[in-house]
Amino acid sequence: MILDIQKINAIDTTNLTFQPDKKRYLFLAKKDKIDFVYNTSALEGNAMTYPEVETLLEGITVGGHKLSDEQQVLNQNRSIQLLFSMLDHNRFDLNKHILCALHAEVAREEALSWGVFRDGNVNIGGTDYLPPSSEQLEAIFEEGSNEIKHIKHPILQALSYLLFGARTQFFYGGNKRISRLMMNGILLGAGYPMLNIKAKDKLEFNTQMIAFYDSGDYVRALDYLCNYYALKNNHIK
Repeated sequence: MILDIQKINAIDTTNLTFQPDKKRYLFLAKKDKIDFVYNTSALEGNAMTYPEVETLLEGITVGGHKLSDEQQVLNQNRSIQLLFSMLDHNRFDLNKHILCALHAEVAREEALSWGVFRDGNVNIGGTDYLPPSSEQLEAIFEEGSNEIKHIKHPILQALSYLLFGARTQFFYGGNKRISRLMMNGILLGAGYPMLNIKAKDKLEFNTQMIAFYDSGDYVRALDYLCNYYALKNNHIK
């Protein structure tokens, strides 16, 4: 067992009082796309400002930045657009094919490889925890994704995938970004608001993630993420 489903299902979700409405929340997510791309990139240390990201996504070259920063922003934009298309056509699901298709856009020209599981071992900075070996990834994904589908509350499902994907490190790069993207696919597909983790909360978010990498304590990390999700989305109920 990778996740303790019984403990996760027992988490208090009384602050997650959202009425599912896929059409509404998908519309709002599309409207918030530039802010999502900006914050997601900023969480990775990208130095581009919101106006610069907005200008770049309008097709206008922005000077004074590394080409890798522009590539990262454009990749994030393509990947969220692909996710929206999958959701529009009811093609999103928690499976390896969808995960790899989205990762192919998230980490294009950034990681050692993209769109395929890593074939070597990796580490995570700031923690002594070592992700599983590449030979274990197929079995871990199959078992973990099946367990996540048995979590009762869709919001807990989504947040659990964020933790699961980030800690397992299925890819050579872009693991937190693809995990957030899959999380939002689960949320929006079930009719719930997306979670846009803000750049201003980077220190708190990273601190919580490092503690999770070290401990593997899903319940503690999910308590934090549930409260964060409610705080960021209660205004759009």
